[in-house]
Amino acid sequence: METPIHEETFNHHHIKILHDPDPESPHDWDNLGTMSCWHRRYRLGDSHTYDDPRDLLIDLAGMPPGTELGMNALFARAERHAVILPLYLYDHSGITMNTTGFHCPWDSGQVGYIHVSLKEVRETFSRRRVSPALRKRVTKNLIDEVATYDNYLTGNCYGFVIEKDEEEIDACWGFLGDYRDHCLSEARAQLR
Repeated sequence: METPIHEETFNHHHIKILHDPDPESPHDWDNLGTMSCWHRRYRLGDSHTYDDPRDLLIDLAGMPPGTELGMNALFARAERHAVILPLYLYDHSGITMNTTGFHCPWDSGQVGYIHVSLKEVRETFSRRRVSPALRKRVTKNLIDEVATYDNYLTGNCYGFVIEKDEEEIDACWGFLGDYRDHCLSEARAQLR
């Protein structure tokens, strides 16, 4: 077993927090957004059949294939039918992703989009129309999904082992983000 990143005694038990050696991708979970990415070295986000970002935007906008509009015009049209955010990747001694971009023009750039159609939003939230407040809520949800995926990409994946008298009595894996936020608190909750 690898060296724990955190150990403590809690309620007469020993808790060890470790890196999860084989985390499950959060995009194997049930997500509201779909991440469509294009990168020559990495398989990122969800599987898709779009040859390039233009094809995705044309489809989201409900326009015929081969539409001759610039990317900004296509994006504006797609936004009428979907909540869509750009995805940026920074690739330098590891990879990290966000929806706002990075300050390094050499090692970063846009790799795709995270998106959900307004039809799916209406179905998911049982609404007849997508209000500005609901669009804002969905946008935050998509940003949170990217942050979770970024934790997966950057290796912020943890699990805990609980021991009593040097014998393992419980373990759980698959916690993403700062281990103190969920992993450690869940381990302590098991001992209350």
